[in-house]
Amino acid sequence: MNLAELLGKKHREQTDHEIPRVGKEEYAAQKKAEREAVWERVDAQTARVFQDDSSMRSFLDFMARCTPQSTRNLLILSEQNPEITHPRTFEKWKEAGRSIRAGEKGYVFFAEQDYEKEDGTKASGYQITRAYDISQTRGWQAPPVRQYDPEELIAAMAQQSHALFTVTDQLPPGVQAQYVPRQRAIYVRDGMEAVTAFCCLAREEAHAHFDSLGSGYTRQSFAPQSYCAAYVVARRYGVDVSAFRFDKVCGACAGMDVRGQRGFLSDVKRAAYAVGREIQCSLLEQEQAIRPDEFSVEAPRPEKARSSKGKEDPDR
Repeated sequence: MNLAELLGKKHREQTDHEIPRVGKEEYAAQKKAEREAVWERVDAQTARVFQDDSSMRSFLDFMARCTPQSTRNLLILSEQNPEITHPRTFEKWKEAGRSIRAGEKGYVFFAEQDYEKEDGTKASGYQITRAYDISQTRGWQAPPVRQYDPEELIAAMAQQSHALFTVTDQLPPGVQAQYVPRQRAIYVRDGMEAVTAFCCLAREEAHAHFDSLGSGYTRQSFAPQSYCAAYVVARRYGVDVSAFRFDKVCGACAGMDVRGQRGFLSDVKRAAYAVGREIQCSLLEQEQAIRPDEFSVEAPRPEKARSSKGKEDPDR
């Protein structure tokens, strides 16, 4: 007999019985008020992100550590607990074979939801629910994350890039690397240190991503977003990011309203995810490549034929 399951079932039945039933209109009003309250928190968190270098850096760190999420989820989750790394709903963790630890409280979360309109057409929306971080669950142990050298990451980025990487010593003074839309090429200064080269190339890959969207790309319009995206990519792969500064980014976005700021963060997220996917795809291909390793099983050596030299001839 599973006593815990029986008690849990009984508890749920009592809880459901105690919840007063409300009319359809009152329920809709409650849900609307809940959504508005959560969006107020999202807007407040958005404004905090753009306060200064430290606040922007903290949010981008969260974006780099957390599994891919919508911008609204990145904002509401970082507001609740900046240490979250892998949030999922109860149902999604169950599908993944993990269970929620007893006593854990979930975090406010926007769950994507498909629904049918009154005219019968399909649409996408969301519902406000709860999500749990992986640290709040029991189950399989995630494998350790492999660390890569900047040189490996540069090679991986170049392999999947939609732009041509060209090393040159002819760039103007002060230009480390730059994407040229007309040629769909990224020119990079020869002789740079690997960490600097990776960060610059990630920034230019973000520029190439924005150009590929076909939405009137200009370098000036997407310079701060590309800079932030490069930080997220470098941070995700453990590359030194101490050279980044975000005071100019915050200053450039100071005049935006909260919706414009949220759109800015969405641009950063999309570019960072796109560049990260390119690198990860290349690294996975390398992992799948067939090559010998140090743990090869050696075949036994065949026995040498015994030499007849020195043996007596029995017929002698």
